[in-house]
Amino acid sequence: MNCFRCAFLGRAVLRAASLFAIAAFAYAQNSGAGQARSKDTVGSQGPLPVHESYAPAVIESGSSHFQQNCGFCHGRDAGGGESGPDLTRSKLVSSDMKGENIGAVIRNGRPEKGMPRFNLPDAEVTSLVAFIHSQQDKAMSQTGTRKGVDESDLQTGDVEAGKQYFNGAGTCVKCHSPTGDLSGIASRYHGLKLEQQMLYPRDAKSQVTVTEASGKVLTGQLAYHDEFTVALIDSTGRYRSWPTINVKYKIVAPADAHIDLLGKYSDADIHNLLAYMQTLR
Repeated sequence: MNCFRCAFLGRAVLRAASLFAIAAFAYAQNSGAGQARSKDTVGSQGPLPVHESYAPAVIESGSSHFQQNCGFCHGRDAGGGESGPDLTRSKLVSSDMKGENIGAVIRNGRPEKGMPRFNLPDAEVTSLVAFIHSQQDKAMSQTGTRKGVDESDLQTGDVEAGKQYFNGAGTCVKCHSPTGDLSGIASRYHGLKLEQQMLYPRDAKSQVTVTEASGKVLTGQLAYHDEFTVALIDSTGRYRSWPTINVKYKIVAPADAHIDLLGKYSDADIHNLLAYMQTLR
């Protein structure tokens, strides 16, 4: 577990934290980390489904149709893409035996989630079902690795202890408010995305105050900074830049406090704080 954690912390300190690193970090803290996964389960979805058997040619045809119609959103291998979920971990797919669930979704779509209806011949729908089943069966039969981390896997902390850490040792309350900027955060982010936002808020905007030689002071969102140039976007949306040798400037970067905490968190701190964050809906 320590190896996973060190790898994650190193990436975060270098400001290159990624969802993959956080997924590995979060998984390493689970009690079953490092053990081979049972062939009967994946994540917390339950028993391995028994799907209808299909001829290889039907599955191959489904692969082609999937890439053409579904791959952009769900990925070429059905493992998740630009906007669609990972179908190899889908409970709907798991409970589907002969296409009764998947076929209905293909034909009716899910407009509320951005998925259009597809008016396809029965043979194409069958081939798509065959391919999706084969991809889930393949993913769920793997051992020794884990495809992902379910949201339920991250609900092991103590809410009250997390609240105390938020208001105390974590010093989170200095910058954040559960009824202000964090209100509803657990409705906007889920699972690993919520943990990523908590550990390293990649969209946190830095502010900079620039004092020109004339004494004029300008404040705005930091747009660029290196040893030669500092730039900001002011309240009107205008981009302003200066050579660093000609001005005085002060940068306030909210993410720096999160980076400092990465070297101080205990495993319990992270689990408890995340448990508390999950209550802010």
